[in-house]
Amino acid sequence: MRNNLKAQEKAGSGKIKTRTRRILLSFCGIFINVVLSYIAYRLGLPLYFDAFGTVLVAAVCGFLFPAICTALATSVLCAFFYWPAIYLSFFNIVIAVVSVVFVRKNYLKKIRMMLASILIMTFITSVSVSFLQYVLYGQQDSFLVARNANAFSSASSLPYILSLCFTNFSLYFIQYGFITIIIKLLLSFIPKSFLESFEADSWNRRIISDTARQYISDNQEKMKHPLHEKITLTVIMSSVILVIMTGSIALRIYFDTTKEQKTQNAWNCVRIAADYIEPDKIDDYIKYGNNVPGYNETYEHLKKIQTSFMDVSYLYVLRIEENGCRFIFDTDNVPYQSGELVPFDKEFLPYIQALLEGKEIEPVVSNNFFGWLLTVYYPVTDKNGKCVCYVGADVSMEYIAGYMGTFIVKVLFIMAGFFVVIVAFTIWNVGNSVSYPISAIAACVDMFSDSSENQKELEENVRRIRSLNINSGDEIQKLYDAICRMTLSQSGQIRDIRRLSESTLKMQDGLIITMADMVENRDSDTGAHVQKTSAYVKIIVEGLKKKGYYPQRITAKFMSDVVRSAPLHDVGKINISDSVLNKPGKLTDEEFAIMKTHTTAGKEILEKAIASVQGESYLKEARNMAAYHHERWDGKGYPEGLHGEVIPLSARIMAVADVFDALASPRVYKPAFPLEKALAIIQEGSGTQFDPKCVEVFMDSISEVKKVLKKYNSEISGSAD
Repeated sequence: MRNNLKAQEKAGSGKIKTRTRRILLSFCGIFINVVLSYIAYRLGLPLYFDAFGTVLVAAVCGFLFPAICTALATSVLCAFFYWPAIYLSFFNIVIAVVSVVFVRKNYLKKIRMMLASILIMTFITSVSVSFLQYVLYGQQDSFLVARNANAFSSASSLPYILSLCFTNFSLYFIQYGFITIIIKLLLSFIPKSFLESFEADSWNRRIISDTARQYISDNQEKMKHPLHEKITLTVIMSSVILVIMTGSIALRIYFDTTKEQKTQNAWNCVRIAADYIEPDKIDDYIKYGNNVPGYNETYEHLKKIQTSFMDVSYLYVLRIEENGCRFIFDTDNVPYQSGELVPFDKEFLPYIQALLEGKEIEPVVSNNFFGWLLTVYYPVTDKNGKCVCYVGADVSMEYIAGYMGTFIVKVLFIMAGFFVVIVAFTIWNVGNSVSYPISAIAACVDMFSDSSENQKELEENVRRIRSLNINSGDEIQKLYDAICRMTLSQSGQIRDIRRLSESTLKMQDGLIITMADMVENRDSDTGAHVQKTSAYVKIIVEGLKKKGYYPQRITAKFMSDVVRSAPLHDVGKINISDSVLNKPGKLTDEEFAIMKTHTTAGKEILEKAIASVQGESYLKEARNMAAYHHERWDGKGYPEGLHGEVIPLSARIMAVADVFDALASPRVYKPAFPLEKALAIIQEGSGTQFDPKCVEVFMDSISEVKKVLKKYNSEISGSAD
């Protein structure tokens, strides 16, 4: 026990060291990525080499979780000096996954596959970076890559985005080619023992022992819906729903807040503008326009006000009439002329009556030729309080929509990387704490239940279950401990039951032999008939099993029952008088009729024995053999004249064994037939007296039959040889 504890402590220590090496390797990869990226950023290089450490971790460690953690941590740290790096976290994780796959497949050892890995990583990075640059900066990006892409686009007439992808592809192909070559050279110098140390124990399976893993994969292949898949799918769906709901709520709050802010700015703008409008001159402004003194000065004031409120796209003054809006001032670059009548937009139709009455209306959102606009109208009144015109301001909502689109893309880029890590962690944690232990327990319990008929296998499976050594410290460990106790207890109980059963069977077999001997001792010349017929029955039933005959009937239990019951086939002779049973000459018809009653007598004796035993009993086959072993295949036998397969199979087997022994053994009324003649008579009876299949397997087992004869019938041992 003490040695086992020391071995477990040593193994645990080795696992800790292995995990520590992986963690240190991940930190080294992150450090390399961040340092190279910072140097490239400070030097203004178009490449950052922020995947060098990620590919190195994947190549040395060969496990997914350390590699994707390295990729995510790199993106987060690089964001402190170059914020857009955080948007590339997802694509850096994809690079980590690709690297691990190629390493696990040993593709880096082949030039062609190494080139394929470089092309795949280059394609993923170039497309993702190009898309990110285009979303964030459009064609206004001032970086060197963007300038080259613009130049290439102008020279080749390709769309800018394609030119940007091509430019990035060329640069990243050089980067990943350089990284792959350097890492391949490093791997050739790193000792093989150091690389193998990272394979010592899987990072995501440390709670269960090595013994468990060999039973997990086969067990999981049989499952349609493994538990870890269900839990992982649940986490993914929950995370997606949470992200969508959170994002939707955040966007809605942002939209409403921004809309409210812009609406307030528009109100402030029109209120200030209203102070510069002279109500008494409105009619003159409409009739004479800028020819009216003060018109141009008012227009300039309105332009300055509109410029000072950056959210306001259009500022104008108009009068509401029955047929439309009559413009007075318009600060647009292509303004409506003073006095020009413009029809109402459909969005304003519900408010026309209120506007004609000079009332204030709520902000109106419209989508027309001028774009998606939010409009506020502020009434300008004369000294009598009558509304003479409205100052209107339009705020563009397209800026909000455009920013929201960019915001969504940025959030998706950022969330994607963390989302992958969360899913990977969930898979690791679920597998580590739930799926792997339960799968191992289920596989071992299945083997335990399947081995219930073999005590040695049963006890071996108990040891196998206990060797799982699940130490998760939760309900699964409690379940495992309970199963260990249950299987150990059940194994002991089955061992005791099996011993008791064996003792009972031995006692039953002894009683059978005793009963058979009582009958045989009354028969003066049967000469080990019971033993020999039992041996022949065993030869025939095993031959039928071997050739696949009667597969649904011949089971292990049937074979055991037939062999054990064979000695009782003549138990009914106990009712036959000695004068008939031991008569040296041929029996008369009356005496033969009495002799034939031993079949029905045997059936009655055994049915009484069966009635006293509850449940299935091997004596049922003994009854069949005792009652029907003198029936014939062609239906001319006794006592019921059954034929073919209507005759119980055990009785058909016994018929061949019984007749052969009668032929090959001496009787008071005849000498023993030579073996060849006895076999010839059996062969002649195939299909008439005997089941052809029973005769076939009996004739195929002559060597075993000879051994039985030699053992039990010394008088014909010479013929048997």
